[in-house]
Amino acid sequence: MESKRQIKYGKQLQKDIAEIFQKDPSYYFKSSLGTITGVSVSPDLGLARIQLSIFPITMADKVFEHLNDIKSEIRLKLGKKIGDRARIVPELAFFHDDTEEKASKIDGLINKLNIPPEEE
Repeated sequence: MESKRQIKYGKQLQKDIAEIFQKDPSYYFKSSLGTITGVSVSPDLGLARIQLSIFPITMADKVFEHLNDIKSEIRLKLGKKIGDRARIVPELAFFHDDTEEKASKIDGLINKLNIPPEEE
């Protein structure tokens, strides 16, 4: 379970990283849309796990590959933003948040169950 400190720091990191991404979204996400759905931080605040939702889903692999290639650049920009507030700039790890896709599949299954059978 995350401490209050981890949760608060994670929310602040989410805000700061979102601002970095908003400056040039086409550079970070190519021709797709990206949303930071959450940030969880390790107890020592040395690692930030960033959950991203990418649309369209078919572009997710390319986007994550690109983000991992420029991870140090993002971390540098983050360091400049939080340098006066934080002792350590956390390592960044990007993860795909597929909650929306799973919810959509479940909705589709439920809708299929609610369709009355065709009359003959």
